Amino acid sequence: MALFVLALALGGLWFLNLREQHQRIRLLAGVLGQFQVEKLMETVADGYLRALGENDADRRSQVWNMLGQAETTLCAQVQSFVEAFDKVDAAAARFSTLPIGLPFAAQLFASSCADLRALLHIHAQGIADVVTNAAGLSQRDKAYMLTAELLLLQHSCQWYCRSKAVASARMMARHQTPHAQLLASVSAPTRKAYRQLLG
Repeated sequence: MALFVLALALGGLWFLNLREQHQRIRLLAGVLGQFQVEKLMETVADGYLRALGENDADRRSQVWNMLGQAETTLCAQVQSFVEAFDKVDAAAARFSTLPIGLPFAAQLFASSCADLRALLHIHAQGIADVVTNAAGLSQRDKAYMLTAELLLLQHSCQWYCRSKAVASARMMARHQTPHAQLLASVSAPTRKAYRQLLG
């Protein structure tokens, strides 16, 4: 009997957690779906692979030049997405920074929560800084850092929707990149602001 009650309680918690996750997924998808961020991220990432794999210097230069416009457009689309998400209710934008997803975590563990709106601003600024290349990085280093900034943005969106553990597992499965490596690969200002917000 005790085992049945425990199973019932765990099932209830799982269901409540799943329901909250689906609400966050619908909210984020509803805002993100208005923009071309995901498509442009794929275009830029594929372009980097083409440029880095091109042996002919002239052809490689042409690919890098074409990517410049895609990077600028992506940066503008990310900024528009962030501004649109700013309109989301504060309570709906909060998410748990605990490693695993728990129902009512935002209410029960308020000190272990963050606001996705603030986090998205950090990502948008980091992406803009790398695209403008104020640091004077080489094309290769810029591509590497911008890829890290974009993947960290992706990780944050998945963290908001599910949990940090799920976001990190998906990043490993899809990109063979641990969260710690992503954080080490973004710009220093992004890393500092990210850690200050999320601890």
